[in-house]
Amino acid sequence: MASGWFTVRKELDSRSRLFLGVLSFLIPILLWCLVSYSSYVWHPQMEITTPGDVSYFKQGMQVDRAVFDRESNKAQSAGKRPPQGEPANPVYLPAPHEVATAFYTAFTAEPQRRNEKWLHESLWQSIQVIFWGFFLSSLFGVPLGILAGTYDAVSRLSEPFIEFFRYLPAPAFGALAVAILGIHEAPKVAIIFIGTFFQQVLVISNTTRKLDPSLLEAAMTLGAKRLSLLFRVVIPGIVTDLYKDMRILLGWAWTYLIVAELIGTSSGITWFITQQARYKNFENVYAAIIMIGIIGLSTDLLLAWLGRRMFPWQRVAKA
Repeated sequence: MASGWFTVRKELDSRSRLFLGVLSFLIPILLWCLVSYSSYVWHPQMEITTPGDVSYFKQGMQVDRAVFDRESNKAQSAGKRPPQGEPANPVYLPAPHEVATAFYTAFTAEPQRRNEKWLHESLWQSIQVIFWGFFLSSLFGVPLGILAGTYDAVSRLSEPFIEFFRYLPAPAFGALAVAILGIHEAPKVAIIFIGTFFQQVLVISNTTRKLDPSLLEAAMTLGAKRLSLLFRVVIPGIVTDLYKDMRILLGWAWTYLIVAELIGTSSGITWFITQQARYKNFENVYAAIIMIGIIGLSTDLLLAWLGRRMFPWQRVAKA
């Protein structure tokens, strides 16, 4: 099976693709398990099982090995009972089974503090921010990108400024967004918009320029005018690549979510992660981060499935 994996420019068969796809997830999980459950791999701390005569040691407490060894030697030298412990990971790296438990309890356990929300409520808030930010950026960015890729005048008028603006970090506009739009969801949506709009225009304009010029020449030879050329040749000619670009750009929108939700009132999945990290519930932090990845990957797979249904001719071309 592996003999053809490294053949240049050759697509793998479906079985090999599935095997390697599963392996891409298994390898990080196995490494995580190795670190978590093997005391020979990165266990820089000791978990106290018996405090002995060390006054400030408590059962279940984690301390650095150097501290444990020092207190153990001091107790032995003084003829006292030395502490007993087991090698342990730091508290901020929970084991896989602890994170798996947090997946369940985060949805079923009632929030411990009055100002906290259920995890599903936080997730829903974040999804709404992503949706509106990306929808608005696409509403303006897609048409402008297509026009810039089609007409050089539009490109010269818009792209120099967009090239400049895209290097400005979106979070830098956080205070300004709050001052103009208030402290609730609007400034968060604005940060998602700023983070994706300018990239959208440039990516889509570049995709539009890759359209086969012979299609345009043939259409103009047959008498196609400006609007007809745009709506009946350019857009149908790039629609499949445009769809792929939008899937990638949606992933960029998710990367701005954490920064966006730190602006104004604290809300969404970022608020949940921040609160759990503050109280050192790191298994909940990891669970929430993984949930973001699952939602993003599930959305991308759904969009890929829809793309295969909407553009069946693309599959035929690949075959």
